[in-house]
Amino acid sequence: MHNKTLTELTQCLANKDCSSEELTQVFIDRIKLLDPSLNSFITINEEQALLAAREADQLRAAGKAKPLTGVPLAHKDIFCTKGIKTSCGSKMLDNFIAPYNATVVNKCNAAGMILLGKTNMDEFAMGSSNETSYYGYVRNPWDQACVPGGSSGGSAAAVAAGMTPAATGTDTGGSIRQPAAFCGITGLKPTYGRVSRYGMVAFASSLDQGGPMARTAEDVALLLNVMAGFDEQDSTSLDAPVPDHTATLNDSIAGLRIGIPQEYFREGLNPEVEAAIIKASQALEKLGAEIHEVSLPHTHLSAPTYYIIAPAECSSNLARFDGVRYGYRCDAPKDLDDLYMRSRDEGFGDEVKRRILIGTYALSAGYYDAYYLKAQKIRRLINDDFQQAFTKVDVLLSPTTPEPAFKIGEKVNDPIKMYLNDIYTIAVNLAGLPAISVPAGFVNDLPIGMQLIGNHLQEAKLLNIAHQYQQVTDWHQRQPEEV
Repeated sequence: MHNKTLTELTQCLANKDCSSEELTQVFIDRIKLLDPSLNSFITINEEQALLAAREADQLRAAGKAKPLTGVPLAHKDIFCTKGIKTSCGSKMLDNFIAPYNATVVNKCNAAGMILLGKTNMDEFAMGSSNETSYYGYVRNPWDQACVPGGSSGGSAAAVAAGMTPAATGTDTGGSIRQPAAFCGITGLKPTYGRVSRYGMVAFASSLDQGGPMARTAEDVALLLNVMAGFDEQDSTSLDAPVPDHTATLNDSIAGLRIGIPQEYFREGLNPEVEAAIIKASQALEKLGAEIHEVSLPHTHLSAPTYYIIAPAECSSNLARFDGVRYGYRCDAPKDLDDLYMRSRDEGFGDEVKRRILIGTYALSAGYYDAYYLKAQKIRRLINDDFQQAFTKVDVLLSPTTPEPAFKIGEKVNDPIKMYLNDIYTIAVNLAGLPAISVPAGFVNDLPIGMQLIGNHLQEAKLLNIAHQYQQVTDWHQRQPEEV
C-alpha cells in the first residue's frame, strides 16, 4: 500500500479494499522501520492517528466521507498542531505544545485526513539542506550520504521513502521545490497568499508560503484543493475563488507557450542537469507546447536581494523568542539582559543567529536605506521581469536546482555555496509567483527536478502541464531501492 499514490489510496478506501485504520498502521509501521536511519520525523502521532483513522472508517461506513477522508499525511513541524509539539526544528521551541491549529491543519482535519506526525526541517526553515535542525540532519532516501534538501527536507524524504503519501511544506526561497527535486517527488509553491499562513511559524513574512508535496501532480492538486482558500485570520490571505485544481489536469497543452529564461542556463549549472531539462522541454514540445527563449535580466540580483530581505524579516519575527513568554529559557539568569542574551544564544543554532545578525544590521539606523530599501526596489525590478516575460509566454521552465543532492557536510561550512543552491527558486518568492518542481531525470543516480513558473493564481495551469508531462514520463514513478 505504501507504493500507491494519494489518488490511488483514495480509490482503495472508496472501494473498501482497505480501511483507514489498516492504511494508517501500514505507514506508522514504515516510519518505525525506516525513520531511525532517515530521521525525517520529529514527532510520530501514532495513538491519535489510529484513533482518527477509526473515526474516519465510521464516517465512511455512514456514507459521510469526503474524497480524502481517512488518507494519512504528515505536516512540516512549522505548522502549529494543538496538543502536539511544534518545534520548527529548534531547541528554542523544543518544549512548545501549540494551543491551537494552523489553518492548514484545520483544513486537512476537516477533509478527514489523518496526521501521521510532524516532519524534520531546517531550524525555523533557514537552510537548504536540512542540516541545521536541532534534531539532527535528515538523510536522502536515494543516497543516505546525501542531503534531502531544505528546509522541507523531512517532508520530502518521508514522501520519497513511502512513509507518507503526502506532506505539507513551506517555501520561503525554494524550500518546497528544492527538496522535492532532490528527493524525486512533486512539490508546489502556490501564489503568495493562496494558502493561509495563520499558525505557520513565521520566518520571512512577505516570502513564506505553505504548499503540498506528494509523488504526482495529480496528488498535489488534490491536496491543494484542501489547503487553498481565503482566511480572515491571515491579513495577507488572498480573497479569490479557488478552482478545482484536478478539473483541468487532462486538458491539452497544445499551443501553450513555454519560456526558457536564458539566465538560468549559464555558468554554475551542471551540464547533465541542463541536458535533462532540455530533454524535458522537448517532451512538452512533442505534446504541442511552443518553446521560446525569454530574458529575466535581473536574475543575478535575486540571491543578494533575498539575503537582505529574508534575514531582515527573520530578525523581526524571531524577536519574540526572548525566554520570557514561551519557548526555551536559560537557567538561573542574573538579570533581564542575561535572560534575553543567554536564552537566545543557547536556544538558536548558528544559521539562525547568522541571519538574525545580518537582518538586524540591514535594518539598523544608517544602513536601512543602503540595504533593505534598495533590496525592496530591486525586488520590484525582478517582479517586472517576470511580468514582461508573461506578456510573451504562458509559463516559464527551468531547472529547479543547479545540481543533484550534495553530500551531507559538503557545504555546511560555506554559507555562500549553500545559499546559491537556491539560485533558480528565490526570484519566484520575491515576486510572489506560483511554481512547481517535477521529477525530470537522474544525474549520478540521484533525482533532479524541472521547475515550472506561472503568473499569479495560475496553479491549475502549472499542475495541468506537470500532469501531462507525467503521462509521458516515468521519473515520478521511480522509488529508492534502499527503502
